[in-house]
Amino acid sequence: MPIARPTRPLLNRELITRTALALIDSQGPEAASIRGVAARLAVNPASLYNHVPNRAAMIEDVRALVSARIDSGPLRSLPWEDGLRAWARSYRSAFARHPRAIPLLMTERASAPVLLAQYEDFAVAAATVGWPERDVLPLLTAFESFVLGSVLDMSGPSVVFDPTGQEAAFPTFAAAFATLADEDPYDPVATRAFEMGLEMLVASARPGGATA
Repeated sequence: MPIARPTRPLLNRELITRTALALIDSQGPEAASIRGVAARLAVNPASLYNHVPNRAAMIEDVRALVSARIDSGPLRSLPWEDGLRAWARSYRSAFARHPRAIPLLMTERASAPVLLAQYEDFAVAAATVGWPERDVLPLLTAFESFVLGSVLDMSGPSVVFDPTGQEAAFPTFAAAFATLADEDPYDPVATRAFEMGLEMLVASARPGGATA
């Protein structure tokens, strides 16, 4: 006699994580509760605790899922400045898929091994060019703050400035604003701002602020 197949996917930690991330993407971070994920999966909330100990662990799983797309390999294989550029672009690309997850991930300490392995690559590369241990975390935080801020900027309106009608009062800024008409209408500022800011950070990415 054939065994009946389950009508829905078997509950497991990966399914819970992906469901939580889907809820964050579609409804925002508040939707990623144990109750909300259970409702989406049509199971009793208590069932989730057989796979994740609490909501904080579920959120950390979401961090791991998103961060798995970040490639820290260039920090190991390329010269410091080139590695930073490649890693930062990879970081931005990974979180650009899930910008609504950023505020939620800021509420929990990062302990996912997949992310800590990338931090280790950063720390080793920073130490190699002479950064002292006490400065590694501030340096990492400076880059992360910039990258994640860029993602949030990219996920908002394509242009947040609007001096229309006030050109006479702010002529220099209005002239700069007018140049956006010649840019990509879908991304007139965000990516150019990211690349400009990244170069500024990289230019100061060695102890003493000197690049190779």
